[in-house]
Amino acid sequence: MTKKKSLMLLSMGLLVIVLGQIFSHYIALPDLAKGAFTGIGIGILLVALTFGKFKSAHSN
Repeated sequence: MTKKKSLMLLSMGLLVIVLGQIFSHYIALPDLAKGAFTGIGIGILLVALTFGKFKSAHSN
């Protein structure tokens, strides 16, 4: 996975979590919907971090 794609997935994961928080603040969402937003966001973040090609500070 390219660095650009993994950064896009990171931002999408954060966006899903933030949108879930905003919707639950203004609209009464059931717990299933809140958990789905958070779970999908965390899943996208983990996929981006696991399969992304990020270089470490120390490259030997």
